[in-house]
Amino acid sequence: MSLGDRAWAAVPAYFKANDVRLVAGLLLGTYVLYGVSSAFLAAVNNASMANAVINEIASITFLIAVYALLALALNLHWGYTGLFNIGIAGFMAVGVYAMSILAASPTASPPGLGLPVPVAVVGALLITAVVGGLAALPALQLDADYLAIVTVGLSEIIRLVLNASYFAGTVTDPEASGYNVVDVFGITFGTGGGQGISTPSSGPARAIYETETGLTPIGEVVYGAADAAGVGTSVVTDGTYALVLLLGFVTAYYVLLSRIGNSPFGRVLKAIREDELVARSLGKDTRLFKIKVFMVGCALMGLGGILWQGSYGYVNPNTFRPIVTFYIFTALIVGGAGSNTGSVVGGAVFAAFLLEGPRQVAGLVTAVSQLLFGSLPSAPNFYAAMVSLDPLTWLGYLVDSVAYLKFVFLGAVLVYLMQNRPDGIMGHRKETAASVDLSDRTVRGNGGESDE
Repeated sequence: MSLGDRAWAAVPAYFKANDVRLVAGLLLGTYVLYGVSSAFLAAVNNASMANAVINEIASITFLIAVYALLALALNLHWGYTGLFNIGIAGFMAVGVYAMSILAASPTASPPGLGLPVPVAVVGALLITAVVGGLAALPALQLDADYLAIVTVGLSEIIRLVLNASYFAGTVTDPEASGYNVVDVFGITFGTGGGQGISTPSSGPARAIYETETGLTPIGEVVYGAADAAGVGTSVVTDGTYALVLLLGFVTAYYVLLSRIGNSPFGRVLKAIREDELVARSLGKDTRLFKIKVFMVGCALMGLGGILWQGSYGYVNPNTFRPIVTFYIFTALIVGGAGSNTGSVVGGAVFAAFLLEGPRQVAGLVTAVSQLLFGSLPSAPNFYAAMVSLDPLTWLGYLVDSVAYLKFVFLGAVLVYLMQNRPDGIMGHRKETAASVDLSDRTVRGNGGESDE
């Protein structure tokens, strides 16, 4: 039995029997680990413990939620339909930029259309779906390997177009020389070029507590309690956005994709994944099904990008490099493609332990070393650390280089998974194309007989 199998066997049956309890238990365990570590770090640094704990939990919840959202969207393409889409970052960029342009004021720099934010979000989803549909028309004629090449190429084309200065439109005087905007039927807008573009900064979480004239009744109570506990208002709004809004969207994604997967449409998608020729021989227009699901998945990726990168108030094209797609694929691989629960578990495990875990461990090592030895000595490079006979110097180098060494750790984890648990943590729950549970081989029905 592999380490992954032993780890799964160690999970109590109470959690394994129910997906909601499984995810809730994983989140609770993560919060306990991060809460204790952030409280320890706050105590060592003489900082506000309540502020540090809540801020850390809000930050890790944010990352867990956004990676779960995008892993779920990718699961619709790859896990359900077998479409090897490596253009996730590009479709995220389309969603974020479309929303920003639609919501920006016509007098802003770059100019936009000035639509209300909810309308802009809906419009961005439609635009992302259309872009996905246009890309799908030629790309889905290709085999899986070539589809991957086309989608990653499209992602880079989108990023480079957004980065181009020709469409930037970031000067304040529209009559100035070099003011380059897109003009469609008299409507002008710009992308911001390499400088990036502003996104709507007044999010729904802040609207719960604040208005243009002051605080809401809820805001007065919550902000007052937070101030008494030494917690900043920004930590309250960030925590509300992550714990309420984003986790709510994760739930909505999960329910939507579960309904799709259990529908006749979803069963055709899974049949295409298993054997497209068989699905086509049964009279299904597999090309039309793939185009539809590609558009839906791209729209969900665009919304995930809006909820993630669109929440910072500013974004630039370099945010959407291929490494983002790699991270999302890794989250789905860890959790298990073909399972919505696996997508959520993979997003949580990847964000909390593979992406942020090394940073958290490095912070704890630094804090402990400060208590025991004072500050750690640093080495200028790997060679200096290797030849040093001082173990503290080697430890200091590891702590200083954790941002780069986490890629080595991530690669080692992926190699282990490929060798020992290629289906991921929840791969044993991969959904089949059958409309009935085939795990019970006893035929039950009128006059039905056992297969034994």
